[in-house]
Amino acid sequence: MESASPARGQWGSKLAFILASAGSAIGLGNIWGFPTITSANGGAAFVVVYLLAVALIGAPVMLAEFVIGRRTQRNPVGAFRALAPGTAWVVVGGLGVLAGVMILSFYSVIAGWTLAYIIKAASGEFVAGADTGAIFSSVAGSAPVAIGWHFAFMALTVLVVIGGVKNGIERWTKVLMPGLFAILLLLVVRAVTLSGAGPGLEFYLRPDFSRIDGGVILAAIGQAFFSLSLGMGAMITYGSYMTKDDDLETSAGWVVALDTSVALLAGLVIFPTLFHAGLEPGAGGPGMVFVVLTSLLSTIPPEPWGGTIFGVLFFLLLMVAALTSSISLLEVATAWLVDDKGVSRKKASIGLAALAFVIGIPSALANGAVPWLSSLPGIGMDFLSFLFMIFGQYALVVGALLISVFTGWVWGVKNAADEVRSNDGKFSFEKAWSFLIRFLCPVAIVILLGYLLWQQLGG
Repeated sequence: MESASPARGQWGSKLAFILASAGSAIGLGNIWGFPTITSANGGAAFVVVYLLAVALIGAPVMLAEFVIGRRTQRNPVGAFRALAPGTAWVVVGGLGVLAGVMILSFYSVIAGWTLAYIIKAASGEFVAGADTGAIFSSVAGSAPVAIGWHFAFMALTVLVVIGGVKNGIERWTKVLMPGLFAILLLLVVRAVTLSGAGPGLEFYLRPDFSRIDGGVILAAIGQAFFSLSLGMGAMITYGSYMTKDDDLETSAGWVVALDTSVALLAGLVIFPTLFHAGLEPGAGGPGMVFVVLTSLLSTIPPEPWGGTIFGVLFFLLLMVAALTSSISLLEVATAWLVDDKGVSRKKASIGLAALAFVIGIPSALANGAVPWLSSLPGIGMDFLSFLFMIFGQYALVVGALLISVFTGWVWGVKNAADEVRSNDGKFSFEKAWSFLIRFLCPVAIVILLGYLLWQQLGG
């Protein structure tokens, strides 16, 4: 097996690894995706199924990625080349590198909006009667504005990654992640004490199991899967910076717990806030956050500055969540160029960020700035949504499926379990994990892939 470069870096501590990995998993989808999907799928009953899906499908795949990374001390391409030399499995790593760059290209566009909205919230634009749809169009529908904020956010991302593992990613995540939780907890306290928050909390916390059907179960599997950033090699890359003394099993558990906690806390912010105004989330994704939620800011007491403070904190929260994820997206491809091609970290990160920025320009223009990009001919969706479908959904599902099959059947659960035990000789959940990664995870992911295709075909 080829050896890793001694200069590629390692985490300074187990805590640093956990915070960085949790930051990779925690993103915009936790803050707006989870509450929106929860609302559409039965409230609290969906939450119960989601938690089961995280434990039985998401966590085993995450541990598999960590194991592959630490065993090889390589990026995704190098990891599969090392474990299965001379085979086509290296393509799985290549798919992760490609997906990371492509997802970063449009993720930076949406994250750029959060930067603009921090300023808009601070300037008091979200007052009673404000046309929040027009405000959104002034950001996302203006070519110079959308591209400018896209560039600004990409620059923030590359500034962190260029510093390396310890001096860049680790140093910043030690600040960003505690800050994220502090902001989120402040927002939860404000939201649950709003007048009329009770019905929102009941909808979110009191399950009605009669609402669970096949669609709810599949939606929960999909949300659990995508919220953990699986299938694109980010966890393989971060796992490759672990030392052999770190405990893989507990580390994976902490990362999953932190990611899930953010999603659950986000629900405690969104549902009381919306029910406070007599509404339930109707629009999905950016529409729910940048249009619907902003229209409610002026109603948050004490007026007139209660909504301003809430708005600034909320969009700052979104920006931090987006940044910790975009760092890992850029790091996957950067690690490949540094490890396998001998490119300096500075040149690799700047070059890849520039490439992702250029690729992302059509996504920046796809929300009104260029009409045909807002509704692609023959496809019926905007360019950004199309890229998300291809790389943010299908590529990740296929990647995770192949990682599960590779770990469970090709490289083998025995080899993987030996790596888990290598630091202290223990693997408490070895039998359960072996069964899940070999059988339940691949089957569930295949069903999820079929469900996504069926939805795409109008089923």
